Amino acid sequence: MRSQLMAVATASPPFELRTEDVIEEATRIFAGRHRDFERMMPVFANTGIRRRQSVRPYSWFRSEQGWPERTDAFIDGASELFRKAAGEALAQAGMEPGEIDTIVTVSSTGIATPSIEARVMHGMGFHKNVSRIPVFGLGCAGGTTGLSLAARLAQTPASNVLLVVIELCTLAFRPDEMTKSNIIATALFGDGAAACVLSGRKKDGLGAIEYSGEHSWPDTLDIMGWRMDPQGFGAIFSQRIPDFVTQELRAAADGFLGRNGLSVDDIGQYVFHPGGAKVIAALEQVFHLDQGTLEIERQVLADHGNMSAPTVLFVLKEALKKPFTGRRFLSALGPGFTSSFATMVS
Repeated sequence: MRSQLMAVATASPPFELRTEDVIEEATRIFAGRHRDFERMMPVFANTGIRRRQSVRPYSWFRSEQGWPERTDAFIDGASELFRKAAGEALAQAGMEPGEIDTIVTVSSTGIATPSIEARVMHGMGFHKNVSRIPVFGLGCAGGTTGLSLAARLAQTPASNVLLVVIELCTLAFRPDEMTKSNIIATALFGDGAAACVLSGRKKDGLGAIEYSGEHSWPDTLDIMGWRMDPQGFGAIFSQRIPDFVTQELRAAADGFLGRNGLSVDDIGQYVFHPGGAKVIAALEQVFHLDQGTLEIERQVLADHGNMSAPTVLFVLKEALKKPFTGRRFLSALGPGFTSSFATMVS
């Protein structure tokens, strides 16, 4: 029996970053220090983002922060968002923490050992013998890949799985990094978390996770990822991502669908990770969707920015609010360079 998605919940941190305020802060930090900053200023206005959220206020980013400070902020912020998102997902599913057999925690924006779920599980009432699977390194693909992994775990044996996806992208802000990638990251990324409950025991959920898969392209490690140095993470973020989507993604998606006996004609709704305004436009182009079809993706991007892995689950949550019967296609791109795919039947 296919795993049922029983609940999708989201959580955002308390500090709001309005784009006009971010521009003011970025100008104060970068103007006169980065030779291309003035030329790159339109990036902020063209992101399609109105506001984002962060686990820390502006004042925190004005001071020099190293690995210890960033790690402390990650553990504090991620633990709180885990509690909020997981608690809401369990309430939606009508389950108690003790009914969960496995916890999958996905994050690529901080390092914590013990991992985040280990820090909060006993206080939340999870069973002492619950299995824990922390996953690092998937980046923006982590929401779709995490959902697929959790669905497979719920199938064998039939069990209940909690997926929690947390990314605190703003903690990687580097006032000392005079690079284009850092400025683009400053314009795009926000913090957030999403949680899903999947069950191989129950039949009446929001939909069944049907097929899942990935496609990785060789010689593309330079497109997206982290560079690590004594101060923290440094963003690797190529400006050619929208062009890459236009040129490469459709063939990979067709291959995934074809291997499972499907085609785009079998898809009733698309749920994409909205990496940016240009990426959304490229997705509509390559999948031959009318301009404006991906309105949910644009709205999530406008209200939360690119939160990396949980963003696609924010989109899924909103999509599930509207009546729909049929097959959904989920897709997100991440470091590797890799596209993660899944189909869901309601």
